[in-house]
Amino acid sequence: MRRNGPACLTQSVADAGGIQVRVSFLKHQRRFACRAPRCAVREGSIALSFDVFFARRPRLGSVTLSIIVALYILVLLNQTFWSQSLTVLSGQHVALAGLAVALTGAFIAFFVSFSVKYLMKPLLIFFVFIAAGAAWFMDQFGVIIDSDMIRNAAETTTAEAGHLITAGYLLHMAVYAVLPSLLIAWVRVAHRTFPRKVMMNLAVIVPALLVFGAAALANAGTYAFTIRQNREWFATLNPFMPIANAVAYLEKLKQERGIVVQPYGTDAKVADGAKAKDRKPRVTIIVVGETARGSNFSLGGYERLTNPELAKRDIFYFDKAQSCGTATAISVPCMFSGLGRSDYSHAGALERQNLMDVLVHAGIRAEWWDNNTGSKGVAARIPYKELYRSTDSRYCENGECKDDILLDQFDAWLSSVTGDSVLVLHQLGSHGPAYYARYPDAYRTFQPDCRSAEFSKCHRPEIINAYDNSIVYTDHILATIIDKLTAVEGKVSPSMIYMSDHGESLGEKGLFLHGAPWVVAPEQQTHIPFLLWLGKDAKAGIDTACMDRRKTEPVSHDNLFHTVLGLMHVQTKVREAELDLTAACPPKPAS
Repeated sequence: MRRNGPACLTQSVADAGGIQVRVSFLKHQRRFACRAPRCAVREGSIALSFDVFFARRPRLGSVTLSIIVALYILVLLNQTFWSQSLTVLSGQHVALAGLAVALTGAFIAFFVSFSVKYLMKPLLIFFVFIAAGAAWFMDQFGVIIDSDMIRNAAETTTAEAGHLITAGYLLHMAVYAVLPSLLIAWVRVAHRTFPRKVMMNLAVIVPALLVFGAAALANAGTYAFTIRQNREWFATLNPFMPIANAVAYLEKLKQERGIVVQPYGTDAKVADGAKAKDRKPRVTIIVVGETARGSNFSLGGYERLTNPELAKRDIFYFDKAQSCGTATAISVPCMFSGLGRSDYSHAGALERQNLMDVLVHAGIRAEWWDNNTGSKGVAARIPYKELYRSTDSRYCENGECKDDILLDQFDAWLSSVTGDSVLVLHQLGSHGPAYYARYPDAYRTFQPDCRSAEFSKCHRPEIINAYDNSIVYTDHILATIIDKLTAVEGKVSPSMIYMSDHGESLGEKGLFLHGAPWVVAPEQQTHIPFLLWLGKDAKAGIDTACMDRRKTEPVSHDNLFHTVLGLMHVQTKVREAELDLTAACPPKPAS
């Protein structure tokens, strides 16, 4: 090839693979011809003229382009919002039409306000990408992208996030984000002088806002009532709500960085601590489940046998348990905070010590083993093992580990116990959408099970089969822990408490996964399994008949903090006896 042009252009032509390219460079035309072997294209047969290509770019006014993008997002990337609008405003045709008119005015006013040279295209492309990404998760899973959902996403692991980046998602983003963004970048925008641009923008924005106001006010009563009854409705408006909630999350994050942890429960002590040498050490294992919902536990009446092993163990199963949140980032710090759901805030949990610290104040060994996405700050001041980072091929593949990794060093830990101890085991449990990755093949009890993280590739019964298999595997893990604790009762006084962090939607009302705002969350996301196993010594200290009666009472994450303190015989002002499930059932006096 003759190199008659600049090196950079010559290289680009060489990469063209045998196609003659005519390039306009500094008003001089240079012709580069392919002389590669077996080149089937002769000089002059095909000519790509970049100057002609760019000269033919469509030319649009800045306002026109802004309106096109506004309508594109409003119509095509708000399918969940419009679907919900058709439902909540069913039969109210005037209100529905008014909503369409009002939002058209609002979207046009909003997007035209960014019609500023140099900023316009980057901002429009940004909004398109945000809207397209949010639309995928809202349309596919029915999730609401609030600040808690964003926190949960920010704190997830790479492997966990990888299950959401499916082929379907990438195709969706290519069609609805990349292609429109390339078109936005390609068109030429006709900008006017700044004074004329301001006048022209205002000439569109002001009437659009008037249309918005008139249409909204005409049906204000209907909209206000509907929003009160359906709080999740406008939470799906894209891209405004995802962006607003991202800003809210960042603001919370900024405030939380300045928090100084305050001591809590420093008066804690073991009631019979002075006699510790004369008794066996007390050991409590807290198993924090992941995404297990109570309605799929056969212990609670589910028609499928998902708890075959636990059904043979002597346990107390509380079938009316409720979670503090619908996402790990909320529920885990809440259940260990002692604040209770009604008083919980993320900042409130961060600014004071938690259950694990209170146990340490009492002289109890406290430790946390994690196979999830972290302790969410709960284990910040105690020994902590990040088992989810393991590369042990016996348990782990593709950056994730099965929950039996929690049992790998469990016997050794039990052997090391010399005093009162509490160990937290944080499961990966039933975390979706890749339920199939949570259990070994030996636990594929229900088949066919969905073997994809992309639900659109599976029928709903297959998704439920995969989810139920993950529950069967959790059943095995819990039963194994109980058996191991039973085997060492001659050396320690053991107990185990299990609570899932939240539940899961499996297609009910079109919803999947979890993370809905608690006030509008379906029962499937807040109803959790909660069970308690007591060794012989612990059981001797309560009235078991009384505990059996309590199994049908409503309980929640609020009970964990105080029940664990009770099991470990910890005395402190921060313990509330009425929330300790064992306190109301003291042993009957000897006859």
